[in-house]
Amino acid sequence: MKKKRLAATALALVFALLMGTCGAFAAGTDTDTQLETVRAVGIIVGDENGNMNLSSYTTRAQFVKMMTAASTYKDSVTSGTGTGSSLFTDVKSTHWATEYIKLAVEQEWVTGYVDGSFRPDNTITLEEACTALLRLLGYTSDTLTGSYPTAQLSKARSVGLLDDVTASQGELLTRQDCVTIFYNLLTSDTSSGAVYGTTLGYTITNGEVDYSALVATDTKGPYVASANDTLTLPFSESGITVYKNGTISSVSDVEKYDVYYYNENIRTVWVYNDRVTGTLTAVSPSAAAPTAVTVAGTAYSLETTTATYKVSSQGSFTTGDIVTLLLGMNGEVADIVSAEESSTTYYGVVISSEKSASSSDTSSSSASVQIVTQLACTDGVLRTFYHTGTTYSLNRLLSVTYSDSETVVKGLSEKSLSGKVNSSGTTFAGYNLASDVKIVDTDSGGGYTRVYTSRLAGSTLQSSNVRYYTLNSAGEIDQLILYEATGDTFSYVYMTAANTGSSTTNSYQYLLNGVSQSLTSSASYNVSVGGAALIYDSNGLKSIRQLTSVKLSSVGDLTATASSGVSYTLDENVQVVLKQSTKFYAADISDIEGGDYTLTGWYDNFSFSAGGRIRIIVAEEK
Repeated sequence: MKKKRLAATALALVFALLMGTCGAFAAGTDTDTQLETVRAVGIIVGDENGNMNLSSYTTRAQFVKMMTAASTYKDSVTSGTGTGSSLFTDVKSTHWATEYIKLAVEQEWVTGYVDGSFRPDNTITLEEACTALLRLLGYTSDTLTGSYPTAQLSKARSVGLLDDVTASQGELLTRQDCVTIFYNLLTSDTSSGAVYGTTLGYTITNGEVDYSALVATDTKGPYVASANDTLTLPFSESGITVYKNGTISSVSDVEKYDVYYYNENIRTVWVYNDRVTGTLTAVSPSAAAPTAVTVAGTAYSLETTTATYKVSSQGSFTTGDIVTLLLGMNGEVADIVSAEESSTTYYGVVISSEKSASSSDTSSSSASVQIVTQLACTDGVLRTFYHTGTTYSLNRLLSVTYSDSETVVKGLSEKSLSGKVNSSGTTFAGYNLASDVKIVDTDSGGGYTRVYTSRLAGSTLQSSNVRYYTLNSAGEIDQLILYEATGDTFSYVYMTAANTGSSTTNSYQYLLNGVSQSLTSSASYNVSVGGAALIYDSNGLKSIRQLTSVKLSSVGDLTATASSGVSYTLDENVQVVLKQSTKFYAADISDIEGGDYTLTGWYDNFSFSAGGRIRIIVAEEK
């Protein structure tokens, strides 16, 4: 029996993936890339409302502050008044840039004027900026050829500082000019031959700064919201960007116990409300020094000292307790609270349910008969619940909540809908789909898979496809349990031999994900060599259905084009089979690029509402 689960992308397993899904980080042009990078580093940040004011000119005081942020001293010097006597006649100890100016002079990046002034409010020129940045890179007057400012500008151009800079000699620098020149600084070579950005710990690849890694480095968290609509930030909430569960949102959407992270430089906050409630069955490797916990049958790593302490031998939670894990962006535990403190409700279908005579999974000190139920929840996660009462049959609809440290399991009646999902995947059957809607598709054999709204966009779901749904306080669909709506739960195979005709024994050989397998059955299925679907029910194999073949002229990453010109969407788990004479081998799409193969696609034509995808591609050498 196939139990397929397409898990939701682990929150920031790779932070670059998170960055790629958030519009604020998708750099569309070189200018966008440069701006977001220098913001992330903290070299140039916006005002209290996040405005960058790029057309404004840059003063000498502002420039040395930028230089500090672009140096190894970025975390040791901050805005504020200095102590002691002033270095310059026009820079009093109360000046906001005193400490930046002092550092820049001490490091010999800049100098004052012969009259003893620094002139902090004077706008900086291109040649002044280049001179200072060359000194930051380690270049001295001995390494320059010619006189000022020609020598400085020539050297700056040769090391890449002036790439894409539009200002010329004698011209004043705008903040936009500084964006470009400081980005170039990070990718320029120092006097010793190192790429400057790497000396600060940044990753430089092919002459570009790795933006995702950069943002991850300066992102703080996790923190836990203590009340609705409440974040504790070191900067004003005015003009900030908020993402909740990867979708653009607002501070007003923050709920108690949400986990959040922030990056002050880019004034961005990421909020997550991923929670897991269930019986705490294990603390690993020990309560003396825990690093992970097991709840609802799944192990989770501990991300913070707070979470670690709560399940330690000195903490408030022990095995057998029903707890709620608050998960952060990478799926690790940011904090732990009692189940009563959170209002978690799970919806899903039963995968298994059986009695267990062990009391080790509960807080009871005496042995008692418990029920262990595995539920394929609407977020695509298979969870294990320990409860009293009765067992449940495969595919039974259930809800699970917690009350007074008890697991409360309730059977649900079918609740259907029918209608079309709009092309953008935001509405269905007259309802809006919540931005964080959880959807699972199921079949009669215990197969299940997480479904995203984009997968259903443009599809018409029949009442037989919708088993259950719930509405949130805004009247939006926030939970949706489907039945055979996508076809993604079935096992798709390439049948290499089908020997049928016997009333007692029929044999079938096939490739499943490149592995050769076989089965025998008293039933005779009308299939032949080619793509097929294995369909199960509670009793095991229910049927084998032949897929429909189509000759392909080309295959891309997401779609394939038939010889007739018709385009087909590829299953994201499409299997590629390389046929050589009578032998078959597993392959990847990249292996069959080019025109050296005759390509045949096999797609499901079973009237799935969101089906019709190519599941198997067979490539045969011409």
